[in-house]
Amino acid sequence: MRRNFQCGVLVAVLFASAVAASGQRAPRRPKRPRPAPVCFDPTLPCPSAATFEPHDLPFRLPKDAVIWESDEFYAVVLKSLRAEDDECDTNIPESERLAAQQLFPRRKVFSSRCGEPGNLFYTNTGPGQRLLAVYAGATRAEALRTLAAVKATGKFAGANLRRMRAGFNGT
Repeated sequence: MRRNFQCGVLVAVLFASAVAASGQRAPRRPKRPRPAPVCFDPTLPCPSAATFEPHDLPFRLPKDAVIWESDEFYAVVLKSLRAEDDECDTNIPESERLAAQQLFPRRKVFSSRCGEPGNLFYTNTGPGQRLLAVYAGATRAEALRTLAAVKATGKFAGANLRRMRAGFNGT
């Protein structure tokens, strides 16, 4: 193990020396876009370069965003259903999302749709999975309090926590 590490260091030193001797700069890795903050309170404006659908969890996208992800957050999954990726008509009804939103007025209730360009996607979900979820917080402690509030309603059997990101594909 130690020998492999020493060989790796030697290769890196030789590469850096060769680049310096040639007068060229070492190639740079492209910068990874910084995650964007989530706008979790539906009563507040969310300044963003993108326009979001009512069922989306919005986040602050910069003007040059093409493919971008939000900061990580916790969500309480209220309901899920399976659908094939090409079944874009199979979704959790907007009326159910709006009813859940009334229960949590300061936390965005969002639902996923099929994965087409221009639609948001959510990480840490199975293929063909459609979710109805409520933003639960940035920390596990906050998320556990939100989960307890959801369970206290008695309306969402099987509600569970999930750590995820919202993603935008504007290609």
